[in-house]
Parts: sequence; C-alpha cells; structure tokens
Amino acid sequence: MVIKVFIANQSGSTAIKKKQQDVLGFLEANKIDFKEMDIAAHEENRKWMRENVPGEKRPQNGIPLPPQIFNDEQYCGDFESFFNAKEDNGVYAFLGLTPPPGSKEAHQAAIIQNGEIPEDKEILHLRRASEDQLGENNEMLHNHYERSTDINENIGENKTAKDEEPPHQMVDLEDAEEESRKPESPPDGEPVEKEDKEEEEPVTEDEEDEEPVTEDEEEVDES
Repeated sequence: MVIKVFIANQSGSTAIKKKQQDVLGFLEANKIDFKEMDIAAHEENRKWMRENVPGEKRPQNGIPLPPQIFNDEQYCGDFESFFNAKEDNGVYAFLGLTPPPGSKEAHQAAIIQNGEIPEDKEILHLRRASEDQLGENNEMLHNHYERSTDINENIGENKTAKDEEPPHQMVDLEDAEEESRKPESPPDGEPVEKEDKEEEEPVTEDEEDEEPVTEDEEEVDES
C-alpha cells in the first residue's frame, strides 16, 4: 500500500503550495512512505485525480484542487480532511494505515476497541493536576486545623488552671509573713519567762576593799 499525494509543483497559489508542503512534511517527519504525483507536469496524473475524487468532495466548479491524498486506489481525502485528522491524532486511520505501537493514535485506538471513550491527553493531564492540587490543599487545611485545635486546647488548659487558683492566695502569703514575725508562744501549761530580769546591783570599790572577818575577830567582838 502506497500513499499517493497529488500536488502541483508549478502552482501559482501560495495557499496551495503551503498546504502541499504541510502534507508532505508531516509524512516525511513520521517516516510514512508516500509518492508525489505532479498534476502540472503530467496530464495523466491530473486526469486520474479528477476521475477518482468522489463527487461529494469536488468543489462547485467540479475541479478538485491539490493536494489530494490516496492510498493506492482508495481515496483518503483533501487537505481539510487531513488537517482535521491530524488535530484529532487520527492521521494513520485517515490514511488507512496501522498506527505504530506506543503512538498517541495507537493508544486511542486501543481505548476505542475496549469500548471506552478516548479523552484528550492534555485535558486528562490538567484533571490529574487539579486532583493532585486539591488533595494537597485538603491536606494543608487538615494540618492547619489540627494545629489550631492544639493551640486552642493549650490556651483553654492554661486559662482553666489560672481560674482554679484560689483568689485569696496572695492574702494567705501576707498572713504567713506576718505570723512569721510574731514570737513563738510556749506550749500550754508552761510558765512564761519574764524577759526583764532584775539587774544585779553593781559592787562598789569600798565593798571590794573590805577584808573578810576572821573567827578571832568575831570572838573579840563578842567579848
């Protein structure tokens, strides 16, 4: 199976030249075998192309413009059909070829074959990124809530402990200091010693000079 691209190498239309280059460049980049069919230099190519383009694909004047794409004898489409297929990652299906393994088109074909609806990869990536971001935000909010709860509990415990303190605590401390300044009272039943003791009279010098009286002197005095 050979892909045939009918082009006009000597076309004076810039738009047609650009479209032809887009098709050929894509096929070359993806290493898809193709064959250029010039309708300007070969009349038979022009005639064959016009005869094999389906009627619904012909313009109002009846003359189809290049580029026109065929897979051997099977018509694939014009540039607009090729462009739409490329945008939808369906060029290989457009050309009637099997997509290479690992390509985006092969992945989508496998999804369709399994009965699932293919989803645009970019949209899927954005959705997954949004879900991941949402999960991170929820985790951050949960951690913030737990920290806030712990802080509020600590504040409540400190406030409760402060409220439970007796209001007369300061007064009790003052009373204790005042009691400590008072002298200790003796136990019940014990006499209270007087602090002021009688002072002994001082001994004068004359009394100190007096000699003690002996026994003989006492006898003389008695006689």
